[in-house]
Amino acid sequence: MYWSASPVAAAAPDPSSISEATEKATDAASWVQANWQGWLNAGLRIILIIVIALVLRSLVRRAITKFVERMNRNAGAARNGALGGLLVNAERRRQRSEAIGSVLRSVASFVILGTAALTVLSVLNINLAPLLASAGVAGVAIGFGARNLVTDFLSGVFMILEDQYGVGDTIDAGVASGEVIEVGLRVTKLRGADGEIWYVRNGEVKRIGNLSQGWATASVDVQLRASEDLVRVREVITQAGEEMAKSEPWNERLWEPVEVLGLSEVFLESMTITVSARTMPGKSFAVERELRWRIKKALDAAGIRIVGNQPVPEDAEDAADPSAGMAAPSAFNNPLSAQSVASNPITPPAQGSSTSLNK
Repeated sequence: MYWSASPVAAAAPDPSSISEATEKATDAASWVQANWQGWLNAGLRIILIIVIALVLRSLVRRAITKFVERMNRNAGAARNGALGGLLVNAERRRQRSEAIGSVLRSVASFVILGTAALTVLSVLNINLAPLLASAGVAGVAIGFGARNLVTDFLSGVFMILEDQYGVGDTIDAGVASGEVIEVGLRVTKLRGADGEIWYVRNGEVKRIGNLSQGWATASVDVQLRASEDLVRVREVITQAGEEMAKSEPWNERLWEPVEVLGLSEVFLESMTITVSARTMPGKSFAVERELRWRIKKALDAAGIRIVGNQPVPEDAEDAADPSAGMAAPSAFNNPLSAQSVASNPITPPAQGSSTSLNK
């Protein structure tokens, strides 16, 4: 028995499609062969750029860290000196150096990585003009939206770089005053006289009065009677100041001898003498209180009286006679006296007696 072949024969491949696929594969292979060197070159350049950026960033940050540590070591060495406690505040120097190091590290990282990113994009043949324009517009928008934050940051950077104040200083920042307990790039913390803590934004500080830099002045006004001997008063106050300068701890807080400047006010019954002394920064109020205490004790021991704002009468004046305000005796006080009887009104006669007289 014979079997017949299948009526549907296998479809033969189309020679045109085979040739088209072969042509596409050949084109792709040739394109890859023509461009693989460029790709390899670009990839190697990108890897090299990234490696150089990371290595450079690490080296720069390490150099900044060593610089900050050297600043802290110098501060510690100066603190161990004879005048280290007066001239150097270790915590202040440490925070200042740490803040400067943080700013420098951030700026270095931003510059190095940003430059590397732009270089990589240029290697990839990406047009940077639209990207830079968009970044500029975004930067302007962010600057307007966060201008207070940018102002606070920039003000904090310049305050730290210029060393306007530091930890331990007593400052008057206008909006608040007190002792600085922490200095930041955005906020400065102050402790007030009553123990409260003020958080002051650096951008809000328009002027700063630092009471802890250089030296301070303690000024005391002494009001005495105008009849006191000025030479004797000067000697007593000067001696009290010399004794204070020799005692602890005032011998360290007083940087110059106590000086009697002279008369600042003269009235008929009183006069005011001004006493001044140059002191350690931030210690003027304590020196003033102690100086008033010692001057008062010295003047009392010398028999010199301190008067108040109102004039005090002299001790030599006679006391007023207590009977001066009493009225002289009068005859009108006695109702039976002739003066009292004469001053009494005449009593009119009764009506019945006048009728009988008419009859």
